[in-house]
Order: sequence, then structure tokens, then C-alpha cells
Amino acid sequence: MRRRAILGYGAAGVGAVALMLFVGWWQVDGPGGPEPVGQRPVALTEMDFRLTDHEGNAVGPETLIGRPTMAFFGFTYCPDVCPTTLSDISGWLDDLGDEADEMNVVFITVDPERDTVETMAEYVGYFHPAIRGWTGPEEQIARVADGFRATYERVPTESGDYTMNHSASVFLFAASGRFVTMIDYHEPREFAVPKIRRALEEETEGAT
Repeated sequence: MRRRAILGYGAAGVGAVALMLFVGWWQVDGPGGPEPVGQRPVALTEMDFRLTDHEGNAVGPETLIGRPTMAFFGFTYCPDVCPTTLSDISGWLDDLGDEADEMNVVFITVDPERDTVETMAEYVGYFHPAIRGWTGPEEQIARVADGFRATYERVPTESGDYTMNHSASVFLFAASGRFVTMIDYHEPREFAVPKIRRALEEETEGAT
């Protein structure tokens, strides 16, 4: 009996430690943790860039202000991260139902040399219809990436071609243009969707 009690206390202790570690991860490195101040995207109202969407329309930061925004950087030749994330985003939008219509959802290329308007139009057509593809001159892509605090670089391949390394997080902004939070690559749906709803709620609160 005494041995059972000791084992029970031990299991409870391990459980408590595991819970504390999880809470610590959530608040520091996990979905509940704050982004480092120096790496936080600036507000959309402070950005200045000019791109073109996959239908040939001129777009900029003002295009996004007025509705919550979900944005992701990538490129159409991306072998895994981009199609996986865009598929995740499509699933999140399905979960939101009609609320998805209240959001801007943009996929911004970091490879404008290959990702023309036509290429972007074909690529985003494989995913949720709310997703818009944005491309433009290299210097404008650099400007928007700087505002979002997104990183990317061109990496030569052994075949003589190249690929792109880039930030894999999804950025969320409130309708006012204020940065809300990020959704990490492969973040579980049960964490991602509530973050999106938080951006939507900020939009609703601002309208009341």
C-alpha cells in the first residue's frame, strides 16, 4: 500500500512538472509567447510597397487595411513548406466558414523572377479561393518583406538552378493594420484557428 502511495505521488509530481514545462513553453517559445520586439512586423499603416495581385490589380498596404489580414511568404517552385502551409491555410479558412469572407489572405512571392502574375494565378488556383497571390519587382518584394520582418535568400542548387530559403510563419494583422501574432509552420489547427479568430475579434471590437 505504501509503495502504491509513493508511486502515485511520483506520478503526480511528474505530471505537475510536465504541466509547468508545457506552460513555460507556451508562454515563452510556443503559440502563446510574444515575438521579440526587434523582430515584430511594423503596422501595415507604416509600410510602403507596390505589388500586383494574380489578377493584375495594383496592391499595397492600403489594400489590406479595413479587414483582418493573414499573409504568408513563399514561392511557387517551393517543394514542401509552401504547398503544406497553403493547404493548412485552406483548412483554417474552411473551419472559419463565412467568417473567412471577412479576411484578406495573401501569398507573397519571394521569387519574382519566376513567379509572374500568370504563374501566381495558376498556383493559388489549387488552394482556397480566398487566397490572393502577390508578386512584383524585386525591390518592392524586399520592401514588403522588410516591413513584415520576413527573411528570404536565394540558394544555388547542385543542378545549376536555385531555390529560396524564407520565413515559414503566417502573419496575422487586425483590420486597423496592427500586427496581432504569427502562426508557426506546422502549428496545430487547434492553436492556429483561435489566433485567427483573435484577429477577427479585434476587427469586431474596433467596429463597436
